[in-house]
Amino acid sequence: MARDVRGGRRPAPRPRVQVAALVVAGVFLLIGVLGFVPGVTTDYGELRFAGHHSDARLLGLFQVSILHNAVHLLYGLVGLVLARSVAGARVFLAAGGASYLALWLYGLAIEAVDPESGANILPVNDADNWLHLALGFGMLALGLLLSNQAGTGGRLDNPADRH
Repeated sequence: MARDVRGGRRPAPRPRVQVAALVVAGVFLLIGVLGFVPGVTTDYGELRFAGHHSDARLLGLFQVSILHNAVHLLYGLVGLVLARSVAGARVFLAAGGASYLALWLYGLAIEAVDPESGANILPVNDADNWLHLALGFGMLALGLLLSNQAGTGGRLDNPADRH
């Protein structure tokens, strides 16, 4: 039996779904912070609280605002809290993925109707839309595929009458 430095048992490794949730949450925190860093965010002087009038671009590509950056920070913090349990990690990844797919649809609708409208409160552009699509599917896949055996004692789709 392996022991740690203090003579106690080593903790069991975290399930993969929790590790994935921690990594995704960390990336959201990093992106949220970088959105406030001049140089990493181009046209930083054009950063606005919300809306399409914010011409600041993270990495020169993704349109951001203070509200957009705050949403990334909030997702990251929520992810860190929820990743403390297997069920929370699943919820963070699956529900977060679903919400990013909804944000992708929102971005498509804004772009199709009028990108300059007041409905564009989280400034989105084509690059944001593609990123939201990838994030949505990626988070959803991680939340659903990595959790099959973590914390369940078996497969999630194992009926009680099948042995």
